[in-house]
Amino acid sequence: MNLRIISRDEICRVAPMAQTIEIVKQAFAQLSSGHADVPVRTQLGIAPHNGVALFMPAYLSKSDQLGIKVVSVFPRNAAHGIPTINALVIVVDAQTGRPSAVMDGTYLTALRTGAASGAATDLLACHDARTVAIFGAGVQGRTQLEAVCEVRAIEKIWVFDIDQATAGAYIDEMQMRGGRIPTDIVVASSPTEAVRDADIICATTTSRNPVFAASDVRPGTHINAVGGFTPNTQEIPDAIVSRALLFVDSREACWAEAGDLIIPRTKGLISEADIRAELGEVVSGTKRGRPDDQAITLFKSVGNAVQDVAVAAMVLDAAAKLGLGAEVEV
Repeated sequence: MNLRIISRDEICRVAPMAQTIEIVKQAFAQLSSGHADVPVRTQLGIAPHNGVALFMPAYLSKSDQLGIKVVSVFPRNAAHGIPTINALVIVVDAQTGRPSAVMDGTYLTALRTGAASGAATDLLACHDARTVAIFGAGVQGRTQLEAVCEVRAIEKIWVFDIDQATAGAYIDEMQMRGGRIPTDIVVASSPTEAVRDADIICATTTSRNPVFAASDVRPGTHINAVGGFTPNTQEIPDAIVSRALLFVDSREACWAEAGDLIIPRTKGLISEADIRAELGEVVSGTKRGRPDDQAITLFKSVGNAVQDVAVAAMVLDAAAKLGLGAEVEV
Protein backbone atom coordinates (compact mmCIF):
# COMPACT_ATOMS: atom_id res chain seq x y z
CA MET A 1 0.00 0.00 0.00
CA ASN A 2 1.39 3.42 -0.99
CA LEU A 3 0.92 6.35 1.35
CA ARG A 4 1.59 9.96 0.30
CA ILE A 5 3.11 12.18 2.99
CA ILE A 6 2.42 15.88 2.43
CA SER A 7 4.21 18.70 4.25
CA ARG A 8 3.06 22.14 5.35
CA ASP A 9 4.97 23.82 2.51
CA GLU A 10 3.31 21.56 -0.03
CA ILE A 11 -0.13 22.36 1.40
CA CYS A 12 0.69 26.06 1.04
CA ARG A 13 1.55 25.51 -2.62
CA VAL A 14 -1.69 23.76 -3.58
CA ALA A 15 -4.33 25.33 -1.26
CA PRO A 16 -4.87 29.03 -1.93
CA MET A 17 -7.23 30.69 0.52
CA ALA A 18 -9.88 31.64 -2.05
CA GLN A 19 -10.25 28.03 -3.20
CA THR A 20 -10.18 26.74 0.37
CA ILE A 21 -13.05 29.07 1.34
CA GLU A 22 -15.20 27.61 -1.42
CA ILE A 23 -14.29 24.04 -0.43
CA VAL A 24 -15.24 24.79 3.18
CA LYS A 25 -18.55 26.32 2.11
CA GLN A 26 -19.49 23.15 0.27
CA ALA A 27 -18.36 20.97 3.18
CA PHE A 28 -20.64 22.94 5.51
CA ALA A 29 -23.49 22.57 3.02
CA GLN A 30 -23.04 18.79 3.09
CA LEU A 31 -22.96 18.83 6.89
CA SER A 32 -26.16 20.82 7.22
CA SER A 33 -28.06 18.89 4.54
CA GLY A 34 -27.42 15.50 6.14
CA HIS A 35 -24.76 14.38 3.68
CA ALA A 36 -22.04 14.01 6.31
CA ASP A 37 -21.51 11.61 9.18
CA VAL A 38 -19.55 13.47 11.84
CA PRO A 39 -19.50 12.26 15.45
CA VAL A 40 -18.91 14.96 18.04
CA ARG A 41 -15.15 14.93 18.43
CA THR A 42 -13.59 12.91 21.21
CA GLN A 43 -11.69 15.07 23.69
CA LEU A 44 -9.00 13.57 25.86
CA GLY A 45 -7.78 15.86 28.61
CA ILE A 46 -4.07 15.69 29.49
CA ALA A 47 -4.38 17.36 32.87
CA PRO A 48 -0.74 17.19 34.07
CA HIS A 49 0.33 19.20 31.03
CA ASN A 50 -2.72 21.46 30.70
CA GLY A 51 -3.40 19.97 27.27
CA VAL A 52 -6.14 18.33 25.30
CA ALA A 53 -6.05 15.79 22.46
CA LEU A 54 -8.90 15.71 19.96
CA PHE A 55 -9.92 12.94 17.56
CA MET A 56 -12.10 14.10 14.68
CA PRO A 57 -13.38 11.66 12.02
CA ALA A 58 -15.79 12.49 9.20
CA TYR A 59 -17.36 10.96 6.12
CA LEU A 60 -18.85 13.29 3.50
CA SER A 61 -21.22 11.06 1.53
CA LYS A 62 -22.04 13.45 -1.31
CA SER A 63 -18.36 13.94 -2.21
CA ASP A 64 -17.40 10.45 -0.95
CA GLN A 65 -14.54 11.72 1.23
CA LEU A 66 -13.32 10.03 4.41
CA GLY A 67 -10.66 10.88 6.94
CA ILE A 68 -9.68 11.76 10.49
CA LYS A 69 -7.71 14.50 12.19
CA VAL A 70 -5.73 14.03 15.37
CA VAL A 71 -5.00 17.38 16.97
CA SER A 72 -3.55 18.48 20.29
CA VAL A 73 -3.81 21.85 22.00
CA PHE A 74 -1.13 22.50 24.62
CA PRO A 75 -1.08 26.19 25.66
CA ARG A 76 2.16 25.80 27.63
CA ASN A 77 4.01 25.11 24.38
CA ALA A 78 4.16 28.83 23.66
CA ALA A 79 6.63 29.32 26.50
CA HIS A 80 8.96 26.85 24.80
CA GLY A 81 8.69 28.43 21.36
CA ILE A 82 6.70 25.59 19.80
CA PRO A 83 3.16 25.71 18.39
CA THR A 84 0.21 25.46 20.75
CA ILE A 85 -1.70 23.40 18.19
CA ASN A 86 -0.18 20.32 16.52
CA ALA A 87 -2.04 17.97 14.21
CA LEU A 88 -2.00 15.31 11.54
CA VAL A 89 -4.76 14.55 9.02
CA ILE A 90 -5.18 11.08 7.55
CA VAL A 91 -7.09 10.76 4.28
CA VAL A 92 -8.75 7.37 3.76
CA ASP A 93 -10.01 6.01 0.44
CA ALA A 94 -13.77 5.84 0.99
CA GLN A 95 -14.20 2.96 -1.50
CA THR A 96 -11.59 0.64 -0.02
CA GLY A 97 -10.92 1.94 3.49
CA ARG A 98 -7.18 2.10 2.78
CA PRO A 99 -5.28 5.15 4.05
CA SER A 100 -4.05 7.17 1.09
CA ALA A 101 -2.30 10.17 2.65
CA VAL A 102 -0.95 11.68 5.85
CA MET A 103 -0.41 15.42 5.94
CA ASP A 104 0.51 18.23 8.26
CA GLY A 105 -2.64 19.10 10.15
CA THR A 106 -1.25 22.04 12.11
CA TYR A 107 -1.23 24.42 9.18
CA LEU A 108 -4.27 22.74 7.64
CA THR A 109 -6.19 23.45 10.86
CA ALA A 110 -5.29 27.13 10.72
CA LEU A 111 -6.08 27.23 7.00
CA ARG A 112 -9.50 25.64 7.25
CA THR A 113 -10.38 27.66 10.37
CA GLY A 114 -9.49 30.86 8.57
CA ALA A 115 -11.47 29.66 5.54
CA ALA A 116 -14.54 29.05 7.73
CA SER A 117 -14.41 32.65 8.94
CA GLY A 118 -13.83 33.77 5.36
CA ALA A 119 -16.96 31.89 4.33
CA ALA A 120 -18.94 33.37 7.23
CA THR A 121 -17.68 36.87 6.51
CA ASP A 122 -18.56 36.49 2.84
CA LEU A 123 -22.11 35.40 3.71
CA LEU A 124 -22.82 37.53 6.77
CA ALA A 125 -20.71 40.71 6.92
CA CYS A 126 -21.90 43.99 5.42
CA HIS A 127 -20.73 44.30 1.83
CA ASP A 128 -18.99 47.62 2.51
CA ALA A 129 -17.02 46.31 5.52
CA ARG A 130 -13.54 47.85 5.42
CA THR A 131 -12.05 47.56 8.92
CA VAL A 132 -11.04 44.53 10.97
CA ALA A 133 -10.09 43.86 14.60
CA ILE A 134 -8.01 40.75 15.27
CA PHE A 135 -7.81 39.38 18.82
CA GLY A 136 -4.89 37.00 19.20
CA ALA A 137 -1.74 37.42 17.12
CA GLY A 138 -1.01 33.71 16.74
CA VAL A 139 -1.23 31.32 13.81
CA GLN A 140 -5.01 31.44 13.77
CA GLY A 141 -4.99 35.24 13.69
CA ARG A 142 -2.90 35.12 10.53
CA THR A 143 -5.23 32.91 8.49
CA GLN A 144 -8.28 34.74 9.84
CA LEU A 145 -6.99 38.00 8.42
CA GLU A 146 -5.96 36.39 5.14
CA ALA A 147 -9.43 34.91 4.69
CA VAL A 148 -11.35 38.05 5.64
CA CYS A 149 -9.26 40.10 3.21
CA GLU A 150 -10.05 37.57 0.49
CA VAL A 151 -13.80 38.29 0.67
CA ARG A 152 -13.93 41.98 1.62
CA ALA A 153 -11.91 45.02 0.45
CA ILE A 154 -10.27 45.60 3.83
CA GLU A 155 -8.43 48.90 4.30
CA LYS A 156 -7.35 48.93 7.97
CA ILE A 157 -6.65 46.35 10.67
CA TRP A 158 -6.24 46.65 14.44
CA VAL A 159 -4.49 43.83 16.26
CA PHE A 160 -4.77 43.23 20.00
CA ASP A 161 -2.73 40.67 21.90
CA ILE A 162 -1.80 40.53 25.57
CA ASP A 163 1.83 40.45 24.39
CA GLN A 164 2.55 43.61 22.40
CA ALA A 165 5.80 42.18 21.04
CA THR A 166 3.85 39.27 19.56
CA ALA A 167 1.40 41.73 18.03
CA GLY A 168 4.28 43.72 16.54
CA ALA A 169 5.80 40.60 14.98
CA TYR A 170 2.39 39.73 13.57
CA ILE A 171 2.15 43.12 11.89
CA ASP A 172 5.64 42.84 10.41
CA GLU A 173 4.77 39.48 8.87
CA MET A 174 1.31 40.35 7.60
CA GLN A 175 2.47 43.61 6.01
CA MET A 176 4.96 41.57 3.98
CA ARG A 177 2.28 39.18 2.70
CA GLY A 178 1.01 41.61 0.07
CA GLY A 179 -1.87 40.54 -2.11
CA ARG A 180 -5.23 41.62 -0.71
CA ILE A 181 -3.87 42.33 2.79
CA PRO A 182 -3.37 46.09 3.30
CA THR A 183 -0.30 47.54 4.95
CA ASP A 184 -2.35 49.73 7.33
CA ILE A 185 -2.10 47.35 10.31
CA VAL A 186 -1.60 48.74 13.80
CA VAL A 187 -1.26 47.41 17.33
CA ALA A 188 -4.30 48.42 19.37
CA SER A 189 -3.45 49.79 22.80
CA SER A 190 -6.66 48.35 24.25
CA PRO A 191 -9.62 46.14 23.26
CA THR A 192 -11.72 49.29 23.00
CA GLU A 193 -9.39 50.83 20.44
CA ALA A 194 -9.47 47.60 18.43
CA VAL A 195 -13.25 47.24 18.39
CA ARG A 196 -14.81 50.69 18.35
CA ASP A 197 -14.32 51.29 14.60
CA ALA A 198 -14.26 47.67 13.44
CA ASP A 199 -16.72 46.34 10.87
CA ILE A 200 -15.45 42.79 11.41
CA ILE A 201 -14.05 41.23 14.59
CA CYS A 202 -12.10 37.97 14.67
CA ALA A 203 -11.53 36.41 18.10
CA THR A 204 -8.87 33.69 18.04
CA THR A 205 -7.80 33.34 21.67
CA THR A 206 -8.15 30.63 24.31
CA SER A 207 -9.45 33.15 26.86
CA ARG A 208 -11.81 32.10 29.63
CA ASN A 209 -13.16 35.66 29.83
CA PRO A 210 -14.58 37.99 27.15
CA VAL A 211 -11.82 39.76 25.25
CA PHE A 212 -13.74 42.97 24.52
CA ALA A 213 -16.67 44.94 25.93
CA ALA A 214 -20.14 44.63 24.44
CA SER A 215 -20.61 48.41 24.63
CA ASP A 216 -17.76 48.94 22.15
CA VAL A 217 -19.36 46.90 19.35
CA ARG A 218 -21.11 48.99 16.71
CA PRO A 219 -24.39 48.08 14.97
CA GLY A 220 -23.72 46.21 11.73
CA THR A 221 -20.57 44.49 13.01
CA HIS A 222 -19.85 40.89 12.05
CA ILE A 223 -17.97 38.72 14.57
CA ASN A 224 -16.09 35.48 13.94
CA ALA A 225 -15.52 33.64 17.23
CA VAL A 226 -13.21 30.69 16.65
CA GLY A 227 -10.78 30.55 19.57
CA GLY A 228 -12.91 29.02 22.33
CA PHE A 229 -13.75 25.37 21.74
CA THR A 230 -14.46 24.10 25.27
CA PRO A 231 -17.44 24.70 27.60
CA ASN A 232 -15.40 26.90 29.97
CA THR A 233 -13.81 29.25 27.40
CA GLN A 234 -15.59 32.50 26.53
CA GLU A 235 -14.25 35.16 24.17
CA ILE A 236 -17.55 36.95 23.44
CA PRO A 237 -19.50 38.97 26.05
CA ASP A 238 -22.88 37.61 27.15
CA ALA A 239 -24.55 40.86 26.09
CA ILE A 240 -23.34 40.45 22.52
CA VAL A 241 -24.33 36.78 22.34
CA SER A 242 -27.84 37.62 23.53
CA ARG A 243 -28.10 40.61 21.17
CA ALA A 244 -26.55 39.21 17.99
CA LEU A 245 -27.97 37.02 15.25
CA LEU A 246 -26.30 33.68 15.94
CA PHE A 247 -24.84 31.40 13.27
CA VAL A 248 -22.79 28.26 13.94
CA ASP A 249 -20.83 25.62 12.10
CA SER A 250 -22.75 22.81 13.83
CA ARG A 251 -25.58 23.14 16.35
CA GLU A 252 -24.76 19.79 17.96
CA ALA A 253 -21.06 20.50 18.33
CA CYS A 254 -21.53 24.07 19.58
CA TRP A 255 -24.02 23.10 22.28
CA ALA A 256 -21.61 20.38 23.38
CA GLU A 257 -18.41 22.45 23.34
CA ALA A 258 -18.81 26.21 22.82
CA GLY A 259 -18.57 28.10 26.09
CA ASP A 260 -19.48 31.28 24.19
CA LEU A 261 -22.99 29.80 23.86
CA ILE A 262 -23.16 27.36 26.76
CA ILE A 263 -22.31 29.94 29.44
CA PRO A 264 -25.00 32.49 28.48
CA ARG A 265 -27.51 29.64 28.02
CA THR A 266 -26.77 28.49 31.58
CA LYS A 267 -27.56 32.04 32.73
CA GLY A 268 -30.88 31.97 30.88
CA LEU A 269 -29.81 34.65 28.41
CA ILE A 270 -30.24 32.52 25.28
CA SER A 271 -31.77 29.20 24.31
CA GLU A 272 -31.07 26.66 21.58
CA ALA A 273 -33.85 28.27 19.53
CA ASP A 274 -31.78 31.46 19.29
CA ILE A 275 -29.38 29.94 16.77
CA ARG A 276 -30.57 31.40 13.49
CA ALA A 277 -28.84 28.90 11.22
CA GLU A 278 -25.87 26.70 10.58
CA LEU A 279 -23.54 28.27 8.04
CA GLY A 280 -24.19 25.38 5.65
CA GLU A 281 -27.89 26.29 5.62
CA VAL A 282 -26.98 29.81 4.55
CA VAL A 283 -24.66 28.41 1.86
CA SER A 284 -27.44 26.24 0.45
CA GLY A 285 -30.04 29.02 0.68
CA THR A 286 -32.39 27.20 3.06
CA LYS A 287 -31.82 29.83 5.77
CA ARG A 288 -31.34 33.57 5.50
CA GLY A 289 -28.19 35.37 6.56
CA ARG A 290 -27.88 39.05 7.47
CA PRO A 291 -31.27 40.84 7.25
CA ASP A 292 -29.96 44.43 7.18
CA ASP A 293 -26.88 46.61 7.73
CA GLN A 294 -27.67 47.31 11.40
CA ALA A 295 -27.75 43.77 12.78
CA ILE A 296 -24.79 42.34 14.66
CA THR A 297 -24.00 38.89 13.29
CA LEU A 298 -21.97 36.31 15.21
CA PHE A 299 -20.48 33.18 13.70
CA LYS A 300 -19.47 30.72 16.41
CA SER A 301 -17.27 27.87 15.26
CA VAL A 302 -15.70 25.10 17.29
CA GLY A 303 -14.29 23.45 14.19
CA ASN A 304 -15.71 20.47 12.37
CA ALA A 305 -14.04 17.47 10.80
CA VAL A 306 -15.86 18.03 7.50
CA GLN A 307 -13.59 21.03 7.00
CA ASP A 308 -10.45 18.99 7.57
CA VAL A 309 -11.49 16.08 5.38
CA ALA A 310 -12.73 18.23 2.50
CA VAL A 311 -9.64 20.45 2.47
CA ALA A 312 -7.32 17.46 2.89
CA ALA A 313 -8.99 15.73 -0.07
CA MET A 314 -8.46 18.87 -2.17
CA VAL A 315 -4.81 19.00 -1.12
CA LEU A 316 -4.24 15.32 -1.90
CA ASP A 317 -5.80 15.63 -5.34
CA ALA A 318 -3.69 18.66 -6.24
CA ALA A 319 -0.50 17.20 -4.77
CA ALA A 320 -0.94 13.95 -6.69
CA LYS A 321 -1.42 15.85 -9.96
CA LEU A 322 1.75 17.87 -9.37
CA GLY A 323 3.78 14.97 -8.05
CA LEU A 324 4.19 16.56 -4.62
CA GLY A 325 4.62 14.68 -1.38
CA ALA A 326 6.75 11.66 -0.56
CA GLU A 327 5.26 8.32 -1.46
CA VAL A 328 6.14 5.48 0.91
CA GLU A 329 5.14 1.84 0.89
CA VAL A 330 3.61 0.65 4.14
